[in-house]
Amino acid sequence: MAAPLVAPIRGGARLRRRARLVSEINVTPFVDVMLVLLVIFMITAPLLTAAVPVDLPQTRAAQATGQDEPLIISINAEGKTYLQETEYTIEQLIARLQAVTQNKPDQRIFVRGDKTLAYGKIMEVMGALSAAGFPKVALVAEVPGTPTAAGPKAASGPR
Repeated sequence: MAAPLVAPIRGGARLRRRARLVSEINVTPFVDVMLVLLVIFMITAPLLTAAVPVDLPQTRAAQATGQDEPLIISINAEGKTYLQETEYTIEQLIARLQAVTQNKPDQRIFVRGDKTLAYGKIMEVMGALSAAGFPKVALVAEVPGTPTAAGPKAASGPR
């Protein structure tokens, strides 16, 4: 049979035997939660690259490559102009770009225009960028067979 829970000690005092506490941390639930978070972030991160919905025209041109991250100007179907995700007028856009690119005069700028938008609006923005002294401006188009919200897929060479 099992040992008694109480044992006599001198003087008649009795002490209870306590169950030994486990001082180890169970990391399995922690690892499970981290893996779930990893999967969630891996799925949602590509969706966050293009916050302004623009229906890009398709092209068969090769994908542009470069080491630095370009600034992305988007023009939606209503003709509103965005830098990254913030809406600006053309004058505000030029001032903001000049403030951002002070230390990098050769910063690449991609222009994403909705395919239903009039060509003149896109050329107005590109003309303002060129007049402001930005030499590396490129148009972004969608490569056939790729999702629309995947960000810049193909661009014509810098103008």
